[in-house]
Parts: sequence; structure tokens; C-alpha cells
Amino acid sequence: MTLSGRTVILTGASGGIGAALTAALVEQGATVIAVGRDRGRLASLVAKHRPGRVVPVQADLCTAAGRDTLREAARAATPSMLVLAHAQSAFGLFEQQDDAALRTVVETNLLAPMLLIRALLPLLMARPDAAVVAVGSTFGSLAFPGFAAYSASKFGLRGLMEALAREHADGRVRFQYLSPRATRTAFNTPAVVALNRALKTREDEPADVAAKLVAAIRRGDRRRQLGWPEKLFARINGLFPALIDRALRAQLPEVRRHAGAASTHAPEIPHDIATSHPVRRPAVRPDGAAGLGQ
Repeated sequence: MTLSGRTVILTGASGGIGAALTAALVEQGATVIAVGRDRGRLASLVAKHRPGRVVPVQADLCTAAGRDTLREAARAATPSMLVLAHAQSAFGLFEQQDDAALRTVVETNLLAPMLLIRALLPLLMARPDAAVVAVGSTFGSLAFPGFAAYSASKFGLRGLMEALAREHADGRVRFQYLSPRATRTAFNTPAVVALNRALKTREDEPADVAAKLVAAIRRGDRRRQLGWPEKLFARINGLFPALIDRALRAQLPEVRRHAGAASTHAPEIPHDIATSHPVRRPAVRPDGAAGLGQ
């Protein structure tokens, strides 16, 4: 799929991966409808690009009014691609997270994308060649301690995209679920940063992630886990989850120490930042058991 001349709706556009993805899409010749909640951050993003290439839309996608605002903007712009790159973090011990925190992560990471896709699907189906792309997470294939609610929301998003891809297998709209590994962005809270350091997590730069996402979009990959050996680790989890259970159990003391200190409150700007999370580099020991060693 060529991106030149296309209009792309990008949610979470002013976040770490989102801003880099905006630049990568513009470089490919696309016009980006940049969606976010913060007017100032959107204005700063627009100022970095040539006039008319990035069109800001301020909207809270967890509200009906916000989704209506974006739908009206989309009707005027005739987009042929929707890229969902917004997310809500939820690091902490599950029993310490209150109802509001759990509700927010599910509404942001799963329900809002679900309702937004349904709202924009008629516009996309009218295009001869369209796509819906969800920027997922390694934790959508591999649930991680300290990220129970976040993992659940990303598993749900992966299931949504997989089902829609099959439901529209004979149609004009392609559905893609693309998963970055840990990325160095402001999405990481201080507690997550500390855990990353303790687990010696390998992190990618946002520009590198954006380049790989754009390449996967252009190829039309239906599903793609970015990063090695994270891809292998996710596959092992699908085939032999008991191996991963044992490997992660050894990391529980470290995870609990950092997750227990994490704030149970949601960040102030959750919708503008794409996924970034700690995944310690997996290794497969000679005896075949999966480990999480560096």
C-alpha cells in the first residue's frame, strides 16, 4: 500500500511514538489528521511540519462528543486509513488499583477504539483501498505481572482486530495489529523506568519504531510483533505458556517492589501517548526452558 497522497487519521499523534509516526507518515507523502486531547501539544506538532500536512483535531475519544468531533472532521477529509496509537498506562499491583483506574484503561485501550472504528467504518468502506491499524503491545500476546489490566485491554484490542480482519476478509478495508516492544517515551512513569533499569530492558527509539510500523503498514502485514527476541518470546507464550510462567515467576520480587510503589492514579494525558512498556529481553537456555535473562 502506497501512503503518498493518502489522508491518515492518527490518534495519540502528539505522544512519543505518535509524534514520530506523524513524521514518518508525512515523509511518505501522507496528510495526517492528528488527534489528541491537548491543544498545545497538537499545535507544537503541527508547527514541525509543512503547512497543511498535519491537521490537528482536539478530541477526547473516550467521550461520544469527542468521537463525533473526529467523525465530522473525517467526513470533510475523506481519509483512507485510521491508525490507533493512543493508549492508557496501568502499571501497579492489581489489588491496589481502584475501580476508576481499571475502568479508564479498558475504556481508553479497548472500548474507545471499538466505538471509533464502528463510527468511521462506513467512511473507510467507501474508499477503494482502506486500512485500520492498531498499534498494540507485546503485552497483547504476553500478559505481564504488574500490568494485568493493561494486558487485558491489549489482549482485547488484538482480538478485536483479528475478528474484524476475518469479518472483512472479502472487503475493501484491511485490519492490522502491529506491536512495538519497549520504547523510550514519556509514557513510562518513574516506576516503570525504574523497573526497566532493574530488569535491564532493551528499549527502542520512537523514530525506529515509527519506521518499522510504516514499513509494516506499507507491506500490509495483518499482524506483526516488532523486535527480536520479543517475537520469539510471544510465540513461546502461545505454544508453551508454562515455560513463560516459570520464567516470570523468578522476576516477581522485582516486579512487586516497583509495582507496589507505583501510583494507582491515571496520568493526566493518557490519550496522546502510544504504548511503551518493560519487557526484559527473553532468552532460551540450552535446556529449552525460557528465561528472562539479559
